Amino acid sequence: MYASEHSSTAVGADILEKMRITKEKDPENLYLAVHYLDQCAKKGERIEDEARELAREVLRNPVSSYSGIKPLLIVYRNYLSVDEAIDLAEEVLRNHPDERYLKGCAALCYKWKIFDNDSVPTQSLMDRAISLHEEMISLYPHSSLKKKIDLADIYAKSINGLAKAEQIYQELLERDLEPVDKQMLYYNYAQHLNFHGQDRNRSLGYHMQVAEIRQQSIFREKSFKVLVNSRDRGGGRMCREIEEFLENLQEP
Repeated sequence: MYASEHSSTAVGADILEKMRITKEKDPENLYLAVHYLDQCAKKGERIEDEARELAREVLRNPVSSYSGIKPLLIVYRNYLSVDEAIDLAEEVLRNHPDERYLKGCAALCYKWKIFDNDSVPTQSLMDRAISLHEEMISLYPHSSLKKKIDLADIYAKSINGLAKAEQIYQELLERDLEPVDKQMLYYNYAQHLNFHGQDRNRSLGYHMQVAEIRQQSIFREKSFKVLVNSRDRGGGRMCREIEEFLENLQEP
């Protein structure tokens, strides 16, 4: 099950059958029940009613990372709607307002909504997302880099929030980070500069900084592809600079 968790295809029939048997033998294991439901959905089954029924059970149970709430929210996002995922997350949070794990789940749902290309989130939704992310940053101060990047990107999409987004990024850029964290930050800032700052040349400069860090990561691969695509399209004053940079760069 874990091996296929980040796959868009279902597990093999033998694994699915083992999951079904285990679920029947351990009916109170809602974490397993949610993952089994997700696998059924990947096989093309309609699972909306079962997901909503499972949500009622999850709501009645104590909260933990194995209560099933986070994978259930992912099922809601993928097979019902992000709006229903938000409603469920908020309902669970109302029942357990001091559970920081649930605040993280709710923050994740709002991030899904805001960065959904088909969505036009309201400012009140943006404000709620900002509030939750700020809470998560205060609750996890030593592991908040990704949350701060997300917060900056939410601000960039909100009304009059571009200056705040830039401020957050500038504060992060001054930090002493591990190579892969630096790659993540530079890559996201490059995307921010391109899509929100309308500064493609600076964006490409940060993609170059990602690529020149000799650490294999998904961010290095993505930045490398951006640079290759920019070189292949040609044009722009940085075209020759990128071409020379790529010639001297060890490919990911």
